[in-house]
Amino acid sequence: MSDDQSYELLGFDNVLLPVGDLGEAVRFYERAGFAVAFRFDEAGIALLKVGGETPGVLLRVEEALGHRPPPWACPRLWLEVPDARAAARALADAGIQPLDGPFPGATGWTVEVADPWGNVLGLTDYSKRPELGRRT
Repeated sequence: MSDDQSYELLGFDNVLLPVGDLGEAVRFYERAGFAVAFRFDEAGIALLKVGGETPGVLLRVEEALGHRPPPWACPRLWLEVPDARAAARALADAGIQPLDGPFPGATGWTVEVADPWGNVLGLTDYSKRPELGRRT
């Protein structure tokens, strides 16, 4: 921590994604392979599990948000998977077509998909650099 910084970053809490309809969003992400940690419809939120970590992907309803295509300059959330090419096949089998990929990168393969509200998720592996991944 620098001398002029009065706090320390310890890690991620949750990543929030805005969605227009909680039920539709939960169904989409379940098809994409996510498990729901909890759902609180009255508050318009649902937490999706990411591996064995406590933080997750928090879906939050934004009332005026309709379906939209992902803009190129939108933020992207990439998550590690054991095999991105296998993930791309599983997504296609679930009716979720990739935006891009699978494409090769410096550490392995990645596939990107978008939810109906334009949130872009990348599933990436470390097949070229397994020593950097969570599983070695």
